[in-house]
Amino acid sequence: QVQLLESGGGLVQAGDSLRLSCAASGRTFSSYAMGWFRQAPGKEREFVAAISWSGGSTYYADSVKGRFTISRDNAKNTVYLQMNSLKPEDTAVYYCARYIAGGSLRYEWAERYDIWGQGTQVTVSS
Repeated sequence: QVQLLESGGGLVQAGDSLRLSCAASGRTFSSYAMGWFRQAPGKEREFVAAISWSGGSTYYADSVKGRFTISRDNAKNTVYLQMNSLKPEDTAVYYCARYIAGGSLRYEWAERYDIWGQGTQVTVSS
């Protein structure tokens, strides 16, 4: 049974940085790609970033490219999201999730993830 737990959210001002962490239980964490999604009030859940099982490949939404960095430490069963130059538009609940293979690789598709964390709130003020 795999469980994911996000942490690191908070209230910051525009231009500040935060690092989110997602700690996973289970022995097979390193065998799965992982992703970050976010959801703002009244909006659809959107893809933020993903990382391959080895950490060798990363993927980003255009809205965060150049500002956010996803990484992982498989020895610690943890995936990170470093968020720099935060904007008010980044305000959302951020979720990490475990990716499962479904044919073609579509990291931006939420339905390709089978286990989700509880989410951590990120609020960016102007």
